[in-house]
Amino acid sequence: MSFGQGGPDSRWDPWTPHSQQSQQPVAGGGDTPDWVALAEASEARARRRRLLFIGGGALATVAVAAAVAVAVVSANGSGEHAGPTGGPSTADIPSESATAPSFAPTTAPPPLNPKDFVSSAKKDTAPLGAEILFPGTRLIMGETVYRKGPAADTRDCASAAQKTLPAVLTGNGCTRLMRVTYTKDDVAVTVGVAVFDTAAQAAKAKSQADKKSIVSPLTGDGVKSFCTGAVCRSTTNAYGRYAYFTLTGFTTGKDVTTKDTQVFRAGDDLAEFAFRQIRRRGEAQASAAAEAG
Repeated sequence: MSFGQGGPDSRWDPWTPHSQQSQQPVAGGGDTPDWVALAEASEARARRRRLLFIGGGALATVAVAAAVAVAVVSANGSGEHAGPTGGPSTADIPSESATAPSFAPTTAPPPLNPKDFVSSAKKDTAPLGAEILFPGTRLIMGETVYRKGPAADTRDCASAAQKTLPAVLTGNGCTRLMRVTYTKDDVAVTVGVAVFDTAAQAAKAKSQADKKSIVSPLTGDGVKSFCTGAVCRSTTNAYGRYAYFTLTGFTTGKDVTTKDTQVFRAGDDLAEFAFRQIRRRGEAQASAAAEAG
């Protein structure tokens, strides 16, 4: 008794696909299905379906991309190069005039003029006096320090003036004359501020004053006599309802000449300080009126 002799080689090769192996009928069962072959065939069909599914998905992706590209090109016009598509076109952007807020026109009230408050007795109602206009014990103008001397305040304007000034003050309705004297070394300056009811009266007094219109020098409180018989320098000016005068000379009795620059400087400093104080008076009253509404 022999096994497998005299027939074809029926050995199974594990490295050769089953479909390439020699197929021999199984003894006693020629109609029995070849289950291994059927399994391989089913696996091959499944593999083909997977390949078809992958290939179809790729084709669909390409088709969608192509459709998007066509849509982009169509949106930018045919036959022209498409520009950036990241924002709206100029026609889609609202103009500034369409979005800018609008406001109803308003008119700010004009600022109060400080000079108005020192141009009329009706508006110039703040406290007034020689010590108010010329406070403290000294005055610093630039690098120069002046010592404050005596002060005086009178309602009889003519009594504190000399030569042609009494008539000018009286004729224009002067109501008050305040005087203060300052010294620097041997130079003394008396500054006088005459008060009128209106700015027109003060301006007229200024225009009528001449070189002989001088205030009386104020001495005492450590200030020696000056400008009594000696040549002195005088100035005249006006601001609002105030006219202000200076008289400057040497306490040594020496005459003033054009070479005595310290005398001219002292007179100009006190005239400037008087102007500033009168203007500040107007500014303070204008500010208070503005805050009061």
